[in-house]
Amino acid sequence: MPSCTLEQAVEQVLERIDGPIRLGLPLGLGKPNRFVNALYQRIRELPQRELIIYTALSLARPQPRSELEQRFSGPFLRRVYGDHVELDYLTDLRCGDLPGNVRIEEFYLQPGSQLHNPQAQQNYISLNYSQVARDLQRKGINVIAQLVAQDARHPEQLSLSCNPDITLDLLPGLEERRRAGETILLIAQAHADLPYMGGAAEVPAASFDLLIEPVERHRLFSTPSLPVGLQDHAIGLHVSTLVRDGGTLQLGIGAMADAVAAALLARQADNHAYSAMLHAMEVPQRWGELIEREGGVRPFASGLYGCSEMFMQGLLALLEAGVIRRAVYPDERLQRLAGEGGLDGDGRLCCVEALRRVGLPLRLDGPTLAWLQRNGLVDSQVRLQLGELLLPDGQRLAADLGDGASFAALAPYLGPARGGVLVHGGFFLGPQAFYQRLVELGDEQRQRIGMTAISYINRLYGGETLKRLQRRDARFINSCFTVTLLGAAVADQLEDGRVLSGVGGQYDFVAQAHELQGGRSILMLRSWRGDGGEVSSNIRWDYRHATIPRHLRDIVVTEYGIADLRGKNDAQVIEALLRIADSRFQDELIIAAQKAGKLAEDFQLGAEYRNNRPERLQAWRAEFPALFPEYPLGCDFTREEQDLLRALQWVQSKLRPSELLELGAATLFDLPPADEYAEHLRRMALEQPRGMREQLYQRLLLAALKATAVA
Repeated sequence: MPSCTLEQAVEQVLERIDGPIRLGLPLGLGKPNRFVNALYQRIRELPQRELIIYTALSLARPQPRSELEQRFSGPFLRRVYGDHVELDYLTDLRCGDLPGNVRIEEFYLQPGSQLHNPQAQQNYISLNYSQVARDLQRKGINVIAQLVAQDARHPEQLSLSCNPDITLDLLPGLEERRRAGETILLIAQAHADLPYMGGAAEVPAASFDLLIEPVERHRLFSTPSLPVGLQDHAIGLHVSTLVRDGGTLQLGIGAMADAVAAALLARQADNHAYSAMLHAMEVPQRWGELIEREGGVRPFASGLYGCSEMFMQGLLALLEAGVIRRAVYPDERLQRLAGEGGLDGDGRLCCVEALRRVGLPLRLDGPTLAWLQRNGLVDSQVRLQLGELLLPDGQRLAADLGDGASFAALAPYLGPARGGVLVHGGFFLGPQAFYQRLVELGDEQRQRIGMTAISYINRLYGGETLKRLQRRDARFINSCFTVTLLGAAVADQLEDGRVLSGVGGQYDFVAQAHELQGGRSILMLRSWRGDGGEVSSNIRWDYRHATIPRHLRDIVVTEYGIADLRGKNDAQVIEALLRIADSRFQDELIIAAQKAGKLAEDFQLGAEYRNNRPERLQAWRAEFPALFPEYPLGCDFTREEQDLLRALQWVQSKLRPSELLELGAATLFDLPPADEYAEHLRRMALEQPRGMREQLYQRLLLAALKATAVA
C-alpha cells in the first residue's frame, strides 16, 4: 500500500475520480479530519468539481449559549479538546457558508446540533443504521477515508479500531464494483492514540489504496461524562431489575445509559444496599412478578454478553467489573456447547455430557479430535493412534471422554476455547480516559472486545442461527423523549419534522427484541421535562411522529416504574403508562384517553400510583445517597467545575418569568460571602467583578452555588 502526504492524497482523489467525489466518512470518531479539511478546502476553490460527503455524527465542540456558559466552557474546552482539529465543513454548515458545489448528507446528527439549520435538515437521510452500507453502494460512493490503528507487530495489517461498523459492510461491495471497472479509492490514516482492535476489525493493509503519513497525533474528539441526574438514576435502577443473569445486554447512549451501568454495577458489588434501595422504591412490591419472570435482582453468577452498536465507557466498566463475562464463540457447535454448560468460566471443557447433547461422540474419532483441537479445547499435540489417545508425555488413554479416568488424565491438556468474545461493538466513542484505558488493556483482554460490522450486531439475518444462540435473553435498552399513551415512541424527530439526531439502530434493536426468543425491548423515558421554567409531560396522548410504531411496543421505564406493554390491549397499555407517568399530568391524560373512547368513563387509577412526584425521588436519594452518584463512571470536571455546572443548570431552570423575581431577590439578600466560593469565582473570572453586569453575574452565581451545594 503506497504511503503519501496529506496533500498528495488530495491530489490523488482529484486526479483519479472523474465527476462528483462521493466521499464516505465513518460515523463519529473515525473521521480523518485534517484530510477531510484539506479536500474540502480544495473543492471550495474548484467550483467545477462537486463533493458529496456521506457520513453521520459529525462531531464538534459544544457551543456555549450565554456569557456565563462561555466563562465556564472556555477553560474546560481548551483543557479537554486541546489541539483537536474541527471539521471545516461542519463549521461552514453551522454558519450557512457551505459552497454550492458541496453537499453533506448525514443519517445521524450530533443530538440537537442542527435543529435550526435548514440546510442540514433538508439533507438529512432517515435510515436504520443497518441500511446505510446498502444505500451508500447505490449512491455510488467512490472515496472512503478513515482513521485506523497500527501495530508494529502486525505490519501487513491495519485495525479499523473505533469504526469497523459500516466499513466492513462496504468492503465486499466496493471490491465487486472495482472488478466491474469503477474507480474507488480507500484512504487510511493511522492515529497514535487509537487502540489496535483485532478480530473482525483487523483488515489487510492492502485493503486501502493510500496510507497518509505521518501518523496523526492531534487529540481525538471526546465526549466528557455529564452528570447523571436524579430521574436518570431512578430509571437506571428500575431497568437493572429487568436484566437476566446469563443474558445479553445492548445499551444505548447518554446519561440514562450511564445510570443503567451504575445500577448493574451496584447490583453486583453492593447487592445489600441495592436491594434495600429497590424495596424503598417499592419496585419488588409493584413489579415483582415481571422481574421474577424477565429479570432479577441478585448478583450475576453467570454474567452477561454485551452486543451493542456503540461500545462505550459503561460497557467497559461492566466488563472490568465481571458483570459482562459470558463469552460467545464464532463456531456454531462451540456456541451450542457453551450454551449447554459444557464450558467453565474460563472456556475449558467441563461437562462431557454436553458434548453428546450437541451431537459430538464421547468416543473420539479423528474429525471430533480435530474439531476440539481447532477450537483450542484439546492440546494440538494429543494424537489418536489405534483407537487410543497418545498424550505428549507418552501416556496412552482410552479415547473415551465418558471414561472418568481418561478425562482426568486428559485434563492438563485441555485449554480454553478459542475466539471467545465478551462484548461485540460496531463503533466506540467516549472520554479521553476511555480511549486510554482501551490502549492500556493487554492484548488478550482487547481480543475479548469484538469490534465488528454493524450488520452483525443490528441484524439477525446473515448467520442467524449463531446469533440466536449467542443472544439469549437479550435486553435491548434504549432511550426516547416521548411516548404516547397508546405505546408509540419518539426518539429522533420533533412534531414539526425537524430532526434531533436520527433513528440509528433503535428500530433494529426493537425489531430484534420481538424476533428473539426471550428478547425484550426496554425504552427509557424521563416522565417529564422542564423548558424555560415550564414543565410538561413526556407521556402524551398523541404525537405527530413515531420512531417506534405502537405495534412494536414492549417495555417502557420511567423514574416511577415499569410498564410492560407487550400483548396488552389499548386500555391496558394506557393504564400501565399512567402508572409510571408524573402525577401532575395523570388527570389530563386520563381525560384525553376517555374522550377518545379508549378508557372507561369510570376508570380510577390506583391510589398507590398517585404519588409519582419529584419529591419522592428526592427522598430516595436522601436515604441512599451512595446509589445516586453524580458521575458514576468518572469525570473530566474539577470539583469546582462540578459545583459550577450544577449551579448553571439551576439558573437555567429558573428562567420562568414568575420565578425571576424570586431569583432576583436571592441575588440581593441572603447571599453567602464571596470568599466561601473564592475558587469558583476565580474559575469564572468573577472574583473582582467590573461593572454592574459582572456584579449581577457574581450574585447570580453565589445564589446558585448556595442553592445547589452538596452536603
